[in-house]
Amino acid sequence: MQRKPRYHHIGTFKGLLFLGAVVLIVSVLVYTQILIDQLRASARRSLALTIERYRELITSENELLTNMALQQIQEVDFPIIVTDSKGYPKNWKNVGVAARDTSAAGIAKLKRLVSIMDRRGNQPMSIEVARGQVDWFHYGDSAVIRQLRWLPWMEIAAAALFIIVGYMGFRNIQRSEERMVWVGLAKETAHQLGTPLTSLLGWLELLRAEGIESRALGEMTRDIHRLGKVTARFSQIGSAETLLEHPMAEVIRETADYFRSRLPQTGVSIEIAEEIECNLLVPLNRELFGWVLENLIKNSLDALDDKGGRISLRCSSRGDKVVVDVADNGRGIGPRDRKHIFRPGFSTKKRGWGLGLSLARRIIEEYHGGRLFLKESVPGQGTTMRIILRATSDAT
Repeated sequence: MQRKPRYHHIGTFKGLLFLGAVVLIVSVLVYTQILIDQLRASARRSLALTIERYRELITSENELLTNMALQQIQEVDFPIIVTDSKGYPKNWKNVGVAARDTSAAGIAKLKRLVSIMDRRGNQPMSIEVARGQVDWFHYGDSAVIRQLRWLPWMEIAAAALFIIVGYMGFRNIQRSEERMVWVGLAKETAHQLGTPLTSLLGWLELLRAEGIESRALGEMTRDIHRLGKVTARFSQIGSAETLLEHPMAEVIRETADYFRSRLPQTGVSIEIAEEIECNLLVPLNRELFGWVLENLIKNSLDALDDKGGRISLRCSSRGDKVVVDVADNGRGIGPRDRKHIFRPGFSTKKRGWGLGLSLARRIIEEYHGGRLFLKESVPGQGTTMRIILRATSDAT
C-alpha cells in the first residue's frame, strides 16, 4: 500500500480555512450593509420629519416661522438640493457648490448631483410651498454613512495584509527551520559515514597486501570510493557554494555509465539512453549536481515497476541556458500527487522517506540558481523532470 502522508489532509484543512475566511468576510459585509441600511432609513425618517416641519413653517404667514424653517434646512448635515417642479435647483447645501453660485457650470453640476442622488435609491420628497407650487427635496447620504461604506473594505484589506505578512513570515521561518534540519542531518550523516569508510579502506589495503586480487575486490574498491563521494556530498550541504565550470555532456554521460553498470539483473530490459544536444560549460558543484541526476534516475527506475522500460537523459541549449530532461516511460504521477512531490516527507513508495526530490530541488535552486520542476507526467505513460541552469560558454 502506498504511503500518502498528511499533505492531502493539509490541503483539505487549508480549503476549510479559506472557506471559513470567505464566510467571515461575507458576514462582515452583510452585517455592515445592514447597519448602513438602518442608518440610511433613520436618516430618511429624520429628513421626512424635517421636511414636514419645513412645509408647515414655510407656508406660514409668520415671518419668524418662515425664518425658522430656513434655519432648520441650513442645519442638516447631509447633502440636500431643493429643485422646483421643473428640476431647476433653488437651494442646496453640503454638495460642494457655493450657496450663491448660479453660474451655468454650477447649475450643471447640481443637476448631475440630483441625478446621482436619485439613482442611489434616495427617493426625492415633494412639498407644496404654495398653492400649485411644488418643490422637490433631493438628498444623499451623510458623511458618516459614506465613510461606513468603506469600513468593510478597509477591514478586509487589513485582514488580507495581516494574513499575507503572517504567511510570508511563517513561510520564511519554516524554510529556515527546514534548511537547518537538512544541514544538520547531512553533516551528521557525513560524520557517521566517515569512520566505517576509513576502516573499510584499511581492510581493502590489508587484503591487497596479502596478495588477494579479484574482480570482486576491484568492485568493492569502486563502491567504497563511491561511498566516499556520497559522504563528500553530504559534507558540502550547508557549506559555501563552490561552482566550477564543467561540460554538462560529460557529467550526464558519467552518471548514465555508472547506472548502466549497476542496473538490476532481473531479466527485464531497462535502457538508459543519452540524447546530448548541448556542448556547454555550466557552473556546477559537480558532486551535488551528480547527486541530483542520480536521484532523478533512481525515481525513474522505481517508476518502471520491474517491468522494464526506457530512461532518457536529454540535454539541449536555449540561448544562455542549458536544459536537462530526465524522462521515463513508467507509471507516471497522478494529478493529485503532482503538487506534493517536492515536499519533504512525501513519497508514493512503500519504504520511501520522501527526501530525494526535496533535496534535489534545494540543490538546484539554492546552490546553482536554477530550476527543477515536473515538466509533464501522464499516468501509465511516463514522467519528465526538467532542470534549467545558466551556461557560461561553449565547451569547445
